[in-house]
Amino acid sequence: MKQPIVIAISGASGSGKSLFTQNLALKLSQNGQTVLVLQEDHYYKSQDHVPLEKRSETNYDHPDAFEHDLLSQHLQSLRSFKTIEYPSYCYKTHTRLKEVEKVEAAPVIIIEGIMLLTQIHLFDHFDLKVFVDTALDVCLMRRMLRDTQERGRSMESVAIQYETTVKPMYHKFIEPSKTFADLIVPHGGENYLAVDVVSTYLSNNKMDLT
Repeated sequence: MKQPIVIAISGASGSGKSLFTQNLALKLSQNGQTVLVLQEDHYYKSQDHVPLEKRSETNYDHPDAFEHDLLSQHLQSLRSFKTIEYPSYCYKTHTRLKEVEKVEAAPVIIIEGIMLLTQIHLFDHFDLKVFVDTALDVCLMRRMLRDTQERGRSMESVAIQYETTVKPMYHKFIEPSKTFADLIVPHGGENYLAVDVVSTYLSNNKMDLT
């Protein structure tokens, strides 16, 4: 049995990674392929040892905020058709939840996250690396909407975080990682042509994904 195909999708916060992932997973599913979607955000480090009022001071846009070694172990397990204990993360308490989800491998695994292409030691797990490239002003507006509506944040706190960590970390880590991408996708998650390109690539390489 062939190893699962792993597709990494990266880009700035608010770039449309999640929407692109969703559209790609839908396209592959419509083609009869079974897809597992993972998020790098689930691998934010536990901060149970940090007082709640101090957790908001963590730089969540730095690679060190993630437990990438655990992610690497999980990808290796999934590629060997082993079940993993997929972690959960709470954005309101800024720490990992006690509950984990038992997740089984699928023929296609898509993982999306901002720092994936900054971690060269993960590249051996990736068969295709995609970077969703979107203008930063668009990313900021999307992040404003997401964090205020879904994560209970104020617009002021989102704006301060964006200027102090999100934007600087993008220029320091995420933007340079674009050079490692196999495919750069402009115009965000609704680039259906790019979705078709990735889907066709998998089909043309005659990968056994069913």
